[in-house]
Amino acid sequence: MNAVGQGQDSKGTVDNFTNLIHQVQHYLDSAARAKVDAHYIEVPQKPWRVILREKENVVDVDYDNSYQFPGTDESMDWRMCIEPPVASSVGFWVGYRGTGISFSKSLTKNAGRYFSISSTGAKYGFNFRLRRFNTKAVTISSTDYKAGEVIGEEKSEQETEAPIWIRSTYLNGYYVFNGRRYSQAAAYNQSVIQRRSAGSFLAGITWYQSSFDYSDRENVVFVLLSDNIGRIKVHQANIGIGYGYNLVPFRGLVVNVMAMPTLSVYNRVKVYKYDCNFDLSPVEPIDDYGVFDPETKRWANGKADKPVYMYKDGDRAHYWAAGEETTYSMLRYNLDLRLGIAYNW
Repeated sequence: MNAVGQGQDSKGTVDNFTNLIHQVQHYLDSAARAKVDAHYIEVPQKPWRVILREKENVVDVDYDNSYQFPGTDESMDWRMCIEPPVASSVGFWVGYRGTGISFSKSLTKNAGRYFSISSTGAKYGFNFRLRRFNTKAVTISSTDYKAGEVIGEEKSEQETEAPIWIRSTYLNGYYVFNGRRYSQAAAYNQSVIQRRSAGSFLAGITWYQSSFDYSDRENVVFVLLSDNIGRIKVHQANIGIGYGYNLVPFRGLVVNVMAMPTLSVYNRVKVYKYDCNFDLSPVEPIDDYGVFDPETKRWANGKADKPVYMYKDGDRAHYWAAGEETTYSMLRYNLDLRLGIAYNW
């Protein structure tokens, strides 16, 4: 009797799951066709789609900081620029109607991975993107000052001792006011086909967060030059109203142009600081600091910090958490511009 009962329970679970799938499919079919003017937008009869994609990704990260050398009248403004080569990636998108998942793998070493989920209907769109990569290649630009006067400038391409990790998450949603005749998806994921030219006002909201981490102890110089900051997190929320237009010069071709001014209503920057057993003070006339004791956080000669200029083979940089600082910035204005071209046959 137990075996029969378990079999019936399993069959019921499968039936419930199948019914749920059918309900989701019915909802997506209805959302794709809801209040759509067939003279302007065509919804394909076959709902499932699999797309192979090739992408070119460009990343440009700039990090600015200033440093006052302790015990001197010398200071430095410096910028770290991260501009890895353009990364080519291949991947796929698979979905039902306008809802699907995509994954791309970079063909360039250390360019990272890219994952996204997207969903589009007649009057809405949703997109989630996740990107992670690391690099050692940086360009350092610096301006040196003495008593407030410029004494030198330098720019050089370098490699950090340990990789710098960059992670970003992007969440975007929009509402189409004229969803009956205009489709944003027609140019960007081709879940529907724009048959005649049309435009619409759009309302959008965006959430963006990223982290910039170079806190590996091998990168001790960069951490010291950043006022002991080794990791940064940025959070930003934007809202905006814009306009999009689909131009259909002839059957099958659609050219989309979209402009959306946005206002950043939430801007938070959180930095993580570290104490270290090295500093950037002028070299002291002391030859033997001995061995650093992580428990007492002192060198053998009793000093807490050793000038990094006296770093010798066998020395190790030690970090320990020194607190966090959070700042909020004022409202900011941004402009989101997009151009999409698609041809369907």
